[in-house]
Amino acid sequence: MIAPEIPDNEAERLKTLRALNILNTPIEERFDRITRMARRLFDVPIALISLIDEDRQWFKSSMGLAVRETPRDISFCGHTILDNNIMLVPDVREDKRFFDNPLVSSEPNIGFYAGCPVRALDGQVLGTLCLIDTKPRDLSEEDLEIMRDLALIVEAEIATVELTTVDELTSISNRRGFLMLAEHGLNMCARRHLPASLVMIDIDKFKAVNEAYGHREGDRALRSFSEQMKNKLRASDLFARIGSDEFVILLTNTSVQTAESVMTDFTKTLGEFNARINRGYDLAFSYGVVDFNANRHSTVEKMLADADIILYDQKKKRRYSERLAEKN
Repeated sequence: MIAPEIPDNEAERLKTLRALNILNTPIEERFDRITRMARRLFDVPIALISLIDEDRQWFKSSMGLAVRETPRDISFCGHTILDNNIMLVPDVREDKRFFDNPLVSSEPNIGFYAGCPVRALDGQVLGTLCLIDTKPRDLSEEDLEIMRDLALIVEAEIATVELTTVDELTSISNRRGFLMLAEHGLNMCARRHLPASLVMIDIDKFKAVNEAYGHREGDRALRSFSEQMKNKLRASDLFARIGSDEFVILLTNTSVQTAESVMTDFTKTLGEFNARINRGYDLAFSYGVVDFNANRHSTVEKMLADADIILYDQKKKRRYSERLAEKN
């Protein structure tokens, strides 16, 4: 057995890890959801989110393994953090680093290992997302891409510890949270040549609601609007409040035509809500939809800018139509 080496930047890496205050924290569903997904997608008995501390590997999520930590000097993940790439060991019995490792010769009897480094926002490697089987096997290039995608989701969840990414009023993502998560979504779509659509939303006449009913009612209107989004949109859709009365939705693997259909359905849902609640004013909105173009939209910000232009044009046309109707 060969114990893992210590990275050259170990002091900085441990400083970042400990500043997160994530070690020895309780089990969290948001991480367990990822390891459950990994076990199902790859049909392995064990999937872990491992954080490498000074002398141990500690599991933030441990599906299929009863313990919460093991010594670092016998860890597979301790080797994984030494490289930027996925460490794939199809048959650990044929690898001189691991063939006589106690984790191989006894419980959990590791026969196969794959680990993908997981990083903090400053680039420091915190640990890994890893897959373990009791028998030798291999992963395809597509499998490795899926594993990288899952590791990015782990990184996004860890980043929420570092950043305030939730809008306090509506309890949905704020602009910062949206940009961070949407970047991963668009990168995945670009790699897999999948469509994506972004919808920029502006609540109509929101200023008038504040002026007529007060800011407390304005806050209530924003919460109601976000609740209708939560209830109507798909679980895979990413949505956020990015300004005072501005919202955004990213629909991955979705064409512009389908996105338009989603917004038509949402408009109907909001109309039904207005009729049911009857607060003396109606919640209504304008929106602009833009199609993801990997060549043009190298960042989420560029996609937002294009959607904002379309939204502005739609609002200008609506105002013109309203003025025309008033004259007639």
